Amino acid sequence: MKIAEEPSIETLAKTHLIGKKVRMSFANNRTQELWQNFMPRRAAIKNTSSQDLYSVEVYDNPDFFQHFNPTQEFEKWAAVQISSFGTVPDGMETLVIPEGLYAVFHYQGKASEVAPAYQYIYGSWIPNSDYVLDHRPHFALMGEQYKNDDPNSQEELWIPIKKRS
Repeated sequence: MKIAEEPSIETLAKTHLIGKKVRMSFANNRTQELWQNFMPRRAAIKNTSSQDLYSVEVYDNPDFFQHFNPTQEFEKWAAVQISSFGTVPDGMETLVIPEGLYAVFHYQGKASEVAPAYQYIYGSWIPNSDYVLDHRPHFALMGEQYKNDDPNSQEELWIPIKKRS
């Protein structure tokens, strides 16, 4: 597992996604089920703006990580970016990620071994940075270099941030 210790700081433009979502917790992880339901239907989505996949977490509570409880539920999305909503395939929904600042970490390694990378981000990088978490969706962007559980797989971890006051 390798993660860039210093992220790039990026302003994400408002991003429109179509995909499937589930309610889950870290203790009741339904990520595999979600992707197994989404991938066979992915081709039904028109107006895609890239082949990249978005694995998105929408946390109900802005203090989710400050009072971390592995049984606390959140929304998990499997989605793709689209240029316009147009027609939404049956069984899928839309999600808009608002414009905002993100810390973008480059991660290389197996998807199943990403937990230490997130522990570094939330437990070390954020507390020691000039930023705090912002209450917007978190996501992993999986492009051409993503190979699921391959040690050479690469993805970007996008963490919503705002300047510390």
